[in-house]
Amino acid sequence: MLVSDGDKGVEKMGDLDLERLADHIDRLIQPWARPGTPGCTVGIVRDGQVLLQRSAGLAHIELDVPIGPGTSFRIASVTKQFTCAAILLLEAEGKLSLDQSLHEHLPDLPDFGRTITLDHLMHNTSGLRDFLELMRMAGMDLQIPCTPDDLMAAIRLQRSLNFTPGSRFSYSNTNFLLLGRIVEQLTGQSLGDAVDERILRPLGMTRSRLVQSTIELVPGLATGYFPQGDGFVRAGHAFPQGGEGGMVSGIADLARWDHNFTTGTVGGKALGEALAQQTPFLNGYPNSYARGLQVKPYRGLRTVDHGGLWPGFKTEFLRVPELNLTVIAIANNAAVDCYRLAHRVLDGVIEGNPLPALPPRPALDRLAGRYLDRESATSVEFSVASDGTPMGSMNGVPFVLEATVDGRLSAARGAFDFIATLPDAHDGVRIEFDAGIEASYDRVTAEPTALPTGLAGRYVCPELGAVWTVSMDDDARAKVAVAGPLHHGGPWALLAIDGDQLRAEMPSVLFKAWLDIQVLRGNGRIVGLEVSGGRSKRLKFDRIA
Repeated sequence: MLVSDGDKGVEKMGDLDLERLADHIDRLIQPWARPGTPGCTVGIVRDGQVLLQRSAGLAHIELDVPIGPGTSFRIASVTKQFTCAAILLLEAEGKLSLDQSLHEHLPDLPDFGRTITLDHLMHNTSGLRDFLELMRMAGMDLQIPCTPDDLMAAIRLQRSLNFTPGSRFSYSNTNFLLLGRIVEQLTGQSLGDAVDERILRPLGMTRSRLVQSTIELVPGLATGYFPQGDGFVRAGHAFPQGGEGGMVSGIADLARWDHNFTTGTVGGKALGEALAQQTPFLNGYPNSYARGLQVKPYRGLRTVDHGGLWPGFKTEFLRVPELNLTVIAIANNAAVDCYRLAHRVLDGVIEGNPLPALPPRPALDRLAGRYLDRESATSVEFSVASDGTPMGSMNGVPFVLEATVDGRLSAARGAFDFIATLPDAHDGVRIEFDAGIEASYDRVTAEPTALPTGLAGRYVCPELGAVWTVSMDDDARAKVAVAGPLHHGGPWALLAIDGDQLRAEMPSVLFKAWLDIQVLRGNGRIVGLEVSGGRSKRLKFDRIA
């Protein structure tokens, strides 16, 4: 079912041919227009007005309710810009300073031996590990109920950082959970009430709210779904949400928020400018992540955007200031890639500056395979889809690859810097990450290899409060059972990648993730493990005698 929502007929709107754009969007969302399928909605916004909105699919499969202009969705990490806005409004009131230490507001957090500022949190340069990933490493996944105090307890267990604050970028939900806590502390309100009073109500965003509990009833809220077999199942999620991802909203309300970037109704125009302000890394290299927003070029235009991901929901909020245009895509179907969908919609608007062509198919086929950086013990995999689209995956997170103007391949994924070369004469690839950091990855076999002798045993990680038990079955296959402070997880498959570099396959409600593992040795025996996820690096597990 394709639905036209408030698209002002088939007229032209200035430089926009809405009839042509409606046809363009309909072709893009057609796969989710089948009966019994959850789907998505796409809006083109200018000056606070929804010029065009097209929707496909059902908001609720069980009730056969289609997605419409009044449907609300969990917009997940698009929440982060609202949390940053609340912090900036408090700064304008003189209640805080962005260069203040995090510990001035939350003194009960561990002392990491480094100053972490509020601005580090907003720019994702704090080095704090992501609490969602920490919870998964300790046996918890998003469908298992826990409390806000449980999440804070996981953060308080930490004694080390991913990196020196300000030196690198790492997307971490911990940063914005803590910012939300600071808003609550300084206002004496819940984060939801503070955001509602200072931002949502003044802008007339009546269908938006910050919802901490996933069981709270929200009028007009769509249900999120995962594909399963030939059908769909409800997406399970039970973690409380705060400044990192608790917002519920829709196209019309996000259009009002978008308009505030130019009108300054809330916070003045300085608020929008501050949200999109970039701060370089310590080495002077630019950081594309601003404050709850990322700033990147696309086809010669400056874009300011952010995505959202939560079980069964995806969002992309994509602003193009030069065109005075915003594209918003929201889905309640986990199969929809809203980041790519919004950019393909934008392609229907932009003339000139075409995307660079992909390398020839034989070159892409030669790239396919598994690669390992032995220095960091991290792995990456490349593949080519049946339609010729190159794909990458790190820690189990898949992403489309697009060509760059200099002949490399870049991840078409929000808040993630990844640019790879094609294989060189030595059959390796060079990958550039954030802060201009580069690493060499060597091709390794994708076939199972022998696990290190003496691996079986128990390993404890104080920063997770968890014990991993590695055992072997009769076929010499290894598995990991997790005894965490809240839940027992596993067993997870443990695979040999190359020598002492291993991988633990960690099933997740979002995707089949993996953890990269380096075996640690001392006095000729295995004494521990060093485990890294995508957002939580180098956690030490000591072997228990």
